Amino acid sequence: MSTSSDTKAAVRRLLFADVYRPDARVGRFLSVLILSGVAFGLYRGIQDNYLAEILHVTPFERGIVEFFREMPGLFLILILALMYRFTESRVFKIGIALMTGGVAGLFLTSSGPFFMTKFFVVLFMVLFSTGEHIIMPVRATISLDLAQREKAGASLGISSSITQLGHIAGFILVTGIFFVLGRMGFERTDITGYRIVFGMSVALMIASTLTVLALKETTLKSQRRRFYFAKKFFKFYMLEVFYGARKQIFLTFAPYVLIINYGADTSVIALLLAINAGFGILCGPLIGRIIDRLGYKVVMVGDTLVLILVCLLYGFAHHLFPMHIAFIVVCCNYVLDSIISLASMASNVYVQRIASSQEEITATLSTGISVNHVISIFIALMGGWIWKVTGIEVLFSISAFLGILNSLFAATINRNEEQSKTS
Repeated sequence: MSTSSDTKAAVRRLLFADVYRPDARVGRFLSVLILSGVAFGLYRGIQDNYLAEILHVTPFERGIVEFFREMPGLFLILILALMYRFTESRVFKIGIALMTGGVAGLFLTSSGPFFMTKFFVVLFMVLFSTGEHIIMPVRATISLDLAQREKAGASLGISSSITQLGHIAGFILVTGIFFVLGRMGFERTDITGYRIVFGMSVALMIASTLTVLALKETTLKSQRRRFYFAKKFFKFYMLEVFYGARKQIFLTFAPYVLIINYGADTSVIALLLAINAGFGILCGPLIGRIIDRLGYKVVMVGDTLVLILVCLLYGFAHHLFPMHIAFIVVCCNYVLDSIISLASMASNVYVQRIASSQEEITATLSTGISVNHVISIFIALMGGWIWKVTGIEVLFSISAFLGILNSLFAATINRNEEQSKTS
């Protein structure tokens, strides 16, 4: 009996390096993360191609879809405030259930009574997005609660890595499924592959829901403030405005450039998303060290130099290179775009350096997310209209200009703000 206990303890130390509390039932929580992570990767891997090739959503309509899909992020603080009586574990369960309902609805639109109806597709995308946004903050809170006090960072790292690995697995599955179907003679506009992927995602989310329902209820509640504005964070809020605008153009329209202008199929888009996630895991810590070494201001200003190149290649690669070369260039550009977006963590460090308490940091970053989403949803609408009227050249030139404004504003940051706080 003691040998069995010793073996379990050794396995626990091997897997988690004593990161979690001895009484924490972390296995179910991590199982939910991996199951929902793979389900998300499956869904996200086909989203853009499903909209473009099956539903024939135009770039202008894509902006409208994104406007509604991002609404839960805009109202996240209010949504969480309405659930202030609930524990974090219960909020987490609600978020997982909403994601399950959303992807199940998308499966029905591909084969059931709501077949191929854009209205219901957008409705279920918004439902999925609501659940996705709800679990983002509480996932971190639960990770911290399960960890030993001195292992909080390690717990967050494990949760993040497991989620990202789940995404990568989902993306790779999509690539494999559509590659095999292509070899079997299925056309890229055939809905069969999408039904298979949606069905797999539903099955995983149902398993995730059943697992999360078995999670032990806790009394843990985090303070959910509605909005927090302070004069000293004005520059951070403005940086979030510029970052939100340029980010949304890439997030919404970059995959559409690859699909519509270069004919990228579902397997290509999913593979690129997997590569992006992989680089995110590898480059995130590296960029964090660069921020620590060079300073957040240098990183804020410097990433725009790369951003200008990214924007020009998105908008003008087809004018500069033959189409087959331009396609490869833009694919590489898509990965590079994902890597430089990690530099946005520099603004979080800026907040941490000038804030007076941990509570103020949390409240400010939460408000920053809402500010980011306010500009994002309107940029999604405007971006679709700009593409329709003027083309991608103007759209991505505007994005480059927004990036320059971002750097110019970041250049006005005075390190004395931080020094006056600590002196």
